Amino acid sequence: MHSIVKKLGAIEKILAYLNECIHVDGKLMESIVLPCLTLLRKLVYADPVVRLSLAQQSSLLLLLFRVSLIFQNDRAVLTETTILLCLLLFDEVARTETWADGITGNDTGLPAFSLPVAVVRRYHLPVRITAHHVVSPNTVVVPLSSECLTTKPVSDMLKMAWNLSWYNGIENLLQLINYEKKAETFLDSLKLSSEDILILKITHTNYGLQDCLNSIIQAVSHRDVRAALTRLSFYILNDTLALKCSSGSCGTTLKSFVWQKAINRFLQVLPASVEDEKLLVDVVRFLNKLLRDQRSSLESDHLKWILKSLLKNKPKSLLGLLVRPESQVRDEIDEIQTAVRQQLDKELIRLFNTLLFCSMSVTDREALELAGSFRTELALKLLQCLRLTDAPHFYGLPSLERTLQGMVHVTALPEWSTYSATAESVTICKKYLTGLLEVISSFYVEWGGNAMSFMGKGVTKSTVLCLLHLSHEMMAQAKDTDWISLWSLPYDNSEEQAASQLGLAWLIPLWVDRDPEVRFTALGIGSALSSLEIGCIALAESCQNISGGLWGTVINILLDQSECSMVRREAAFILQNLLVIPVPTEDVKDCLWQGPCVHDEESGLSQTGKPALKALLHHCQFYEHVNQMVKHCYLGCYMFDLNSSKEGNLIIEKGGITDFDDSLNLWKGPSSQSQSSHSQSTSETMIRSASPSLGSVTGLRAIVPTNSTSFIPETVVDRLMAQGQSDTTTTESPSQRDSPMSATLSKQRAVVTPALLSAVCSLLHNLLVVTPKDTRIALQQAHLLTALSSLVSANLVERCILELKAPLGHPCHIEHVKAQVLLLLQYLSSVSRLLKSCLLLDSQLVIQDELLKPLLGNTFTILAISSKDGLDTELTSVLHETRVDFFNLLTTLLWKTGQISFPSVTAALANHCTAIIDTICDCINLSTTYPALYMASLQFLSVLLNEEGRRQLQDKQSICQNPTIGFLLDHVEGCQASVTQLTALIIQVCERKSSKDVLKEVATNALLSLLAVSKNAQKCALEVDLIDSCMENMKHIHAQLNLDSLKPGKAQKKKEDNLIKQLRCSMQLLRNCLFQNDECKMAALKAHLVPVLHSLWPWFLTDNSSMQIALHLLCVYTANYPAGCASLCWASGGQTSLPSARSAAGNSLMHNILKLASQVSNDNGPIQQVVFCLLSNLALSHDCKGIIQKSNFLQNFLSLSLPKGSHKNPGNVSTLWLKLLLNISFGEDGQQMIMKINGFLDQIVEMCKYKHKSSQHLALLILHNICFSATNKPKILANDKAIAVLSACLESDSCAVQRIGAASLWALLHNYQKAKVTLKNPSIRRRIDEAYALVKKTTPPPDENELHAYYLKCLENIVQLLDF
Repeated sequence: MHSIVKKLGAIEKILAYLNECIHVDGKLMESIVLPCLTLLRKLVYADPVVRLSLAQQSSLLLLLFRVSLIFQNDRAVLTETTILLCLLLFDEVARTETWADGITGNDTGLPAFSLPVAVVRRYHLPVRITAHHVVSPNTVVVPLSSECLTTKPVSDMLKMAWNLSWYNGIENLLQLINYEKKAETFLDSLKLSSEDILILKITHTNYGLQDCLNSIIQAVSHRDVRAALTRLSFYILNDTLALKCSSGSCGTTLKSFVWQKAINRFLQVLPASVEDEKLLVDVVRFLNKLLRDQRSSLESDHLKWILKSLLKNKPKSLLGLLVRPESQVRDEIDEIQTAVRQQLDKELIRLFNTLLFCSMSVTDREALELAGSFRTELALKLLQCLRLTDAPHFYGLPSLERTLQGMVHVTALPEWSTYSATAESVTICKKYLTGLLEVISSFYVEWGGNAMSFMGKGVTKSTVLCLLHLSHEMMAQAKDTDWISLWSLPYDNSEEQAASQLGLAWLIPLWVDRDPEVRFTALGIGSALSSLEIGCIALAESCQNISGGLWGTVINILLDQSECSMVRREAAFILQNLLVIPVPTEDVKDCLWQGPCVHDEESGLSQTGKPALKALLHHCQFYEHVNQMVKHCYLGCYMFDLNSSKEGNLIIEKGGITDFDDSLNLWKGPSSQSQSSHSQSTSETMIRSASPSLGSVTGLRAIVPTNSTSFIPETVVDRLMAQGQSDTTTTESPSQRDSPMSATLSKQRAVVTPALLSAVCSLLHNLLVVTPKDTRIALQQAHLLTALSSLVSANLVERCILELKAPLGHPCHIEHVKAQVLLLLQYLSSVSRLLKSCLLLDSQLVIQDELLKPLLGNTFTILAISSKDGLDTELTSVLHETRVDFFNLLTTLLWKTGQISFPSVTAALANHCTAIIDTICDCINLSTTYPALYMASLQFLSVLLNEEGRRQLQDKQSICQNPTIGFLLDHVEGCQASVTQLTALIIQVCERKSSKDVLKEVATNALLSLLAVSKNAQKCALEVDLIDSCMENMKHIHAQLNLDSLKPGKAQKKKEDNLIKQLRCSMQLLRNCLFQNDECKMAALKAHLVPVLHSLWPWFLTDNSSMQIALHLLCVYTANYPAGCASLCWASGGQTSLPSARSAAGNSLMHNILKLASQVSNDNGPIQQVVFCLLSNLALSHDCKGIIQKSNFLQNFLSLSLPKGSHKNPGNVSTLWLKLLLNISFGEDGQQMIMKINGFLDQIVEMCKYKHKSSQHLALLILHNICFSATNKPKILANDKAIAVLSACLESDSCAVQRIGAASLWALLHNYQKAKVTLKNPSIRRRIDEAYALVKKTTPPPDENELHAYYLKCLENIVQLLDF
């Protein structure tokens, strides 16, 4: 039966059904899942061949796992999927262990499926599986024969174990003075030999290290010391080779010994002979090994001891050995002595470099001072070495290279020149610059660069790297910009050129050096110098004799796709710096900085400034090249070249790139070289030829002064032509000229890294500032922003950070992953800054859906990454910088395009709401250490919540289909605790910071927005007594204001302004805390809010802004809160309910509000609007209506000046009055109150005639309400105009007006027979009948069914009452 079912394709059909259930329609297929799984389980269980084939399909295993997740509540389905997974996952072990060897082809039956007992015990299987023993438990274990004990390994183990046990450990055994005598009672086979004891002494770390140190201290000859040092070196080597140290490393053990005592004497006494120098070489070599092994965990005391030893006896310290007198140099005739001294110099330089590295981690003041003095002292000594090796009588390339490498390590540390007691920092830097430029001029420029100089790449690389470090040190230490001129290289080898200077032209050959690290570093120097305007001008002048000039050269380097990314990145930095200086919009002859300068050979015209920049970028197809960079950017951690060409392999074999550092393999693949007529050795030193069409400036040429002379040899000029700009003599094929991009794409590309694109983003930002219109158009046409923003996935960054938090691989791999994360985060920061600039320029560039939605998803995913656990300081700092840029981008996005982008922001935030709030909490905790991140996060929070508040006021639920921000903050379970924590943190900051602190202002704005939107935030504020705190602050401010008012003066006025500002802040916090929250209003009532405001009222009268805020606070406080309204009516704001407390003399806050409203009733200002809104709230309270009536305030309504003509707008003042009167008219006492105003009815009837929709509706509603009062009905019926207005409503085009009119007529007829007489008027009756007939025929829209039914009911009742 099984074979028939399998032939019919049952297994394939079952898998298809399961796939459909998972991926298409689970509900429809739900009923068939269990039978399918049962059938599949039986087929798999019975057929090992099927089981083997299915077990190899990972997609099937994932499918079953998904089925178990979807149907996890169905126990039957869960059991079947579990059994299937067990059968498939453990198929191999079951087959191998059970029947693989025992089954022959003739066997007809297969044994049942079973697993080894070890597997069943190891895994918690959710189903019962038959188990078997691999080795039968009934097997008899035969003991070892006695002959085994006589074998040497076993006897040695037994002998060692016996002695260790007898003497209670290895320490006691090694302390025995006469072991032979002590072991006389042992059998001969249990006695340790002298070799065994020696092995124990050596392998026991503590004893061996201590023995070595004692040997050094007690040594009587150089040989003994060197032997002990060699043994110590082997212990350190053992640490390096050991995979795992169970008892601790030798270096760690050595820390517990006083090893400094043994080494100290060799550091204090200078060598007097060759043997002494050999011994010192071994001592220094040992220190090097020890420090390298412990440099990440070197104790501060050990480092301070070494530094003190080096600085104590300055003339005769080890530092002095770097500089030997010339007499010693001349006397070095013996080759052995020369070799020893060279080795000593090498080891000393290594030691000093290691100490420099270790000194970077010190933190205490003494260690920092010692480290700084050591750096400067070492720098001065190395400078003396450099001058000695540069002397005419001496040419020592290895010595020069060592000296320069030491200078690289010294100058790499910041402030290395500032710790000298005898020389100023700038003076030291100038001496360094002079010496390094001499090396460049002597070994590089005069020989035409690396094309003809064979001094070795190490000297060039180290010299250029020192110059790069020196440029940054001079920028930091120089007080002016005169230091730029010091970098100019003068001519000194020709009388004709004595008055000339090379300027900075010596940098140009270095930009096209054969070594990419030299090119990178030289361009870095150009980037550093161009950070100042004078440096840009000097660079531009030095490039005048190169076709294309500085701009063309640097652009070509940037767009050279065969160049490595680190070189192109520095070229982008130079361009970025050049664009910082204002570029003239047209050709200005007298301008010192004209920007790029191009010449069109066809027309003969020249352009400078922005037109030239535009032409240059267009000709080089800059934006198309940038697009190609983005498309070919490599984001991985490692790069493997799987398709290297034969030519590239040939170059590698012949040394073309074998001398590159390993780090360059991550930046650049194998390069190709064009064939030339030079010899092989010469061609290897030449830069490879690049196609002129690669970003070349063909037809664009810088204007070269006629009297300029070129210092660059002809070969270097050729290389520059090949590298970048093409000269007029360069020939090209027609295809290359016609299609430069095709030639570019056909060339071999180097790796494009995120670091390069980060620099390109900064360059694009500057281009946006300089040429906004052209750059905007180019970005749109090339779709660059979409490509840049979607390049790096947040999942990649998240995965790498998780790997760093739980490292599993080799430490080297972890460092690589960390470097990858740093590059990705820096790239994301650059992109976000670019997008922010685009938003400020033209928001349409960013708000497109294909760009915005993925961008928001990535942004919030990265913001949700926690930086608390497992990340080091450097990575945490970069992550914080990225967060700052992301928050600033989101803030700008919402600020510029809030209504459009807010739904997308909300949808993206909903997926990470809790994590984002936690991130903001982390940012708030960094207010002191990282204020920029603190401010950026809270500004984003403020803008986001402001948009949510605006949405709530507009109540546009249809716009936002996703959960709203308010819903996320108050109703999502995970967010509630986070919101509470966030609110508490912000309140703490507000209470802790000074009122003048900018950080408090940002926190206050965020808290205001949060309280206005979130009920959870209001609840938290109530729990932490924010209301009481604000009330106490207001009381304190009131007392301080009264006290300061007695002290006149400008200082007191400033102090008063500060107090008023604090008062406004407290009132605003209270207002938002009370917003639509009865619990908070009750707390404010108990905290005596009204008495405090009443006491501050005189100060409010002097400041309109404070008055407006106070009125807003009262509006929120009194809205839908009768107890709050009533509290305004008591004398001095008292809360007692005794009648005696009522204010007959008008001493309540309510009276003050009415006085204010009377004064501003015709102002049409902001205070007038707020005070009328407040009165509209108070008008719903019985007590307040009584005071309004007694104050005759409503008489002011009659003094309104109404416009003539019914089509005109009555104005804002009339609208405010109508809203107030409408609220008064909701109660019968209010209806009677307003009817007692003489002329009110005529006034309101006139206002009902205005065609302005809002005013007419309000007036009709007031008239409608007073119709319900039995006392008012005769007066209304007696007013023909009022009846005419109400009957005319039935003929209105507005359904709302029709309903108001019908309801009013029905109210007049209800329980009042005299109304029939008036309403039976033929004209009125005709209107009623026509309206009734029409409404019965009308079919209303679905959303107006209830209103239509109410209108019909009103007319039916009117008709019945009139007919009755």
